[in-house]
Amino acid sequence: MSRSPAPPDVESASGDVVELRVHGVSGAGAEQVLDRPDVSQVAGDRSGGFYRVRPGYPGATGAGGVVLETYRWNDLPSGTAVRTLSLVFLLPFMLCNVAIWMRPATAGALVFKALCRLLAVTLTALYVLTVAGVALDLVAWKCLAMPTCLSGRSWLSWLGGRPVGLRLAVLSLVPVGAVAVVWRLGARPAGPFATFRPPAATEGRHELSVVGRWDRAPLVARLRAIHVAVAFGTLNLVLLVARLGDGGAGALVLLVVTVAGLATCVVLVCLHPQIDSVRAHRGIDRFTRALRDSSCALTALVVALVAADPAPWPDGGGLPGYSVTVAALFATQTCLLLTLWGVVLSMRVRQPEGGARRGYGAPVIASVATGLAIAFSAEVVYRVADLLDRNAPTAERLATSPPLPYKWAIFGFFLAVMVALVVGAGTVLLSRPGRRRSAAASVARDFPHAPPDAAPRLRQVEKAVARASFTELLEPLGVVYAFLAGLGMATSTVGLLGVYPGDVVERLTGVPSGLVNFGVTVGSYLIAATLIALLVGGLFAYRTMEFRRYVGVLWDLGTFWPRGTHPFAPPCYAERAVPELSRRITWLVGQGHRVVLTGHSHGSVLLAATVLQLPPAVGERVALLTYGSPLRRLYQRQFPAYVGEGVLREVGDRIGWRWLNLWRDTDPIGSWIFCPHRVGEPSSVAGPAGSVDRRLRDPWDVVVPPHDSVPPPLLGHWPGEFDPRFAEAVRDLADRLRRAG
Repeated sequence: MSRSPAPPDVESASGDVVELRVHGVSGAGAEQVLDRPDVSQVAGDRSGGFYRVRPGYPGATGAGGVVLETYRWNDLPSGTAVRTLSLVFLLPFMLCNVAIWMRPATAGALVFKALCRLLAVTLTALYVLTVAGVALDLVAWKCLAMPTCLSGRSWLSWLGGRPVGLRLAVLSLVPVGAVAVVWRLGARPAGPFATFRPPAATEGRHELSVVGRWDRAPLVARLRAIHVAVAFGTLNLVLLVARLGDGGAGALVLLVVTVAGLATCVVLVCLHPQIDSVRAHRGIDRFTRALRDSSCALTALVVALVAADPAPWPDGGGLPGYSVTVAALFATQTCLLLTLWGVVLSMRVRQPEGGARRGYGAPVIASVATGLAIAFSAEVVYRVADLLDRNAPTAERLATSPPLPYKWAIFGFFLAVMVALVVGAGTVLLSRPGRRRSAAASVARDFPHAPPDAAPRLRQVEKAVARASFTELLEPLGVVYAFLAGLGMATSTVGLLGVYPGDVVERLTGVPSGLVNFGVTVGSYLIAATLIALLVGGLFAYRTMEFRRYVGVLWDLGTFWPRGTHPFAPPCYAERAVPELSRRITWLVGQGHRVVLTGHSHGSVLLAATVLQLPPAVGERVALLTYGSPLRRLYQRQFPAYVGEGVLREVGDRIGWRWLNLWRDTDPIGSWIFCPHRVGEPSSVAGPAGSVDRRLRDPWDVVVPPHDSVPPPLLGHWPGEFDPRFAEAVRDLADRLRRAG
């Protein structure tokens, strides 16, 4: 499948209708999407390109005589193993970045945005605190002071016996390097994410139209500079708080400057009109860069002070002030999450779908991001402590153990997961009868004349429909887990009292402390298993199509939205995909073609954003076919401010309501968009929106057809380009375009 030296001859023939297919997260190849064995690339590159049937081969046209073309974009959010792995390790940053796009569609956006960005700042600080806890607290302060810990570690023993200040100064290079890594990941050359500018005159009234424009705007550079300043400021704070008792006036002055710099960063992320400017702003850009550079220079001064200060350091215990700093950060994150919940509840958006559209997804996903970050941090610190302990005596193991807030964090994670699993299992069992009754009624209407021997197949279809409907119950489960995760973060501050989870639980409930300690151990292994699963998922998600179908949804959803909160999140692939689609469609229309856009699953979301960027003259020659689309079920409910009903109606207006949406009851992701009526039933939605949705019976039948040996398959969320009903919809839209022309 090579890039052809020139576009096929069919592109030069004006008046043709081109069917441009955009796949979903399954990562199918161009041959599979087009259902043709011989294809060639006519535009784009290996990461994202347009493909057609190779010139001279049959099958270049599809239903209704349309010219077949596909856009293959699945390498944009994945690409190399390095980028995929970076996405795995930066998962909390990515989830926190998604939260800001899930705000309710009401006033109060400024406060909401400030809270999300403040949470993002705390995640950067937690990242640095974790690395500092390993390098400075566990290794420099504790391990290097114990001969048994240094035994057999020649790579570390050369620092043993050195002054404490020198040990801290040398090992502070580890968190400095960690900051440099995320700095580099956030600012690395975009490669396949290089900016593609859409055609002129494409401004939309709705904010979904800005997807594909933001990610390389000055906003990201400003946020990156602020977060780098926060990262170095956090490291400075750890070192200066440890040195404050005996460090003299120099340490105090540097501490005041550090706190002032961190406070400035907090204020800056809340100044939305200045930070969010899409154009270069010389004053604010210079100020953020100066803040970043001064924070870097201040780190050099602090490290030099720590290394050269002859004043004695306190003996024993952990790194002075580190445990308090960790607990204070956990408490701050808890307060921010509670405030975010309060803001969302006060912004209640009362729409037909009830609570699902009130923007509850934002605090839920923010709680999940913060909880995962804390759990990962605690697990990293504890695993390194176990590695350093080896076969040390019990007393020395206690001396090298991490701060208690981390143990409480693991205990909180264990409780949140266990309770969420119990609640989830209870929800499945309690909701099953109702879902099965509803599914049975739907299947009975679809197959009223099914023979008795088709009963087993009917039960399979009922189970599939019931399973697909469980998607509607996932949001309440997310709310439960978010509440438990926030409670776990709040209890982490109990570690400041010097008490262990087992002692507190035994005193309050009578549960033996040994059982609680076992739970902490299990929680630790759960976190480790989650990290390993993410690592394996990142390695294989974009190498194995079957595996990607399950984990690709998370990656593609997270990287679809521009970096508006956390600059260290993975880059947004929509900054290329959407403008590139707009450019290609505009070019095709300019050549005299009409275009039927067909998008499966997440491809329909890309096409909705693309339609909002098309010039009006181009939209008049475009039609849209979506199938397996999550626009309503997931995006409209979780991103109400950006994919609300008004946005979807504008998409229809832009293309003259030449729009059809195919959906199945057995699909757990895609669904209807405007109206769930069946074929032949009157629509409950007035106007052209009522004719958009077409329900497809799945499977086609429950009996074995005469020409086959098995009954028709259950398709669920699978693409349906081979379905005759899909071809019928393409012919319908192509005829509408020809009549409109």
